[in-house]
Amino acid sequence: MAITFLMDGKEITAEDGQTLLDAARENGIHIPTICFHEATTANALCRICVVEVEGMRLLQPACIVKAAANQKVQTRSERVVRARKTILEMLASTMDLSDAPEILTMMDEYSADASRFPDTQRRESEVKDDNPMYVRDYSKCLLCWRCVQVCAEDAQYTFAINFDGRGYETQIGTFFERTIPETTCVLCGQCVGVCPTGALKPKREFLLEQGMTPDQISVLNTGRKKRK
Repeated sequence: MAITFLMDGKEITAEDGQTLLDAARENGIHIPTICFHEATTANALCRICVVEVEGMRLLQPACIVKAAANQKVQTRSERVVRARKTILEMLASTMDLSDAPEILTMMDEYSADASRFPDTQRRESEVKDDNPMYVRDYSKCLLCWRCVQVCAEDAQYTFAINFDGRGYETQIGTFFERTIPETTCVLCGQCVGVCPTGALKPKREFLLEQGMTPDQISVLNTGRKKRK
């Protein structure tokens, strides 16, 4: 059943049960996202997609809130823009976004300034290089949950990684801090494919960034195969 409502003053027709994000995209209205991915279940963790819905006290995450008949929705009100800007500034003040071009573009779009939170503790982590396919650099992880989802019910059903820790100490990890080869990981690469920040990176790309040449990488890989 089709319903109609207003989004940014424009009359929108959507299917009953459709999310505000999907309805916006189908009608050419841009709502930014970070944790949302078409291959994973929407979880509304990052809150960058919030919109203002008339009659609701709090800003609503467009990725999970359903469109309703006669709603009045604003996707770029002053309140929405201020919320998105603050989220971006907090992210940039706590983690390394150097490999997150889409988020850096959002920073520019919203004139976000990470220096507004100078005393924020930054997320620090050593690069974990424990398998032949990819490296893990959790100093770049924003806990979007995409990798956990594709490793679990959304795709692979491997359950090799999950959340670990509490509060600010929360991070993505393996059970009992096992190395990747010691887990149920099958090295499918889906977690790397959905990571938006470079926290999970193909081993070859990482080695090239470290200054190794393609020939050196080939020799390294050949040596590993011989050792096996």
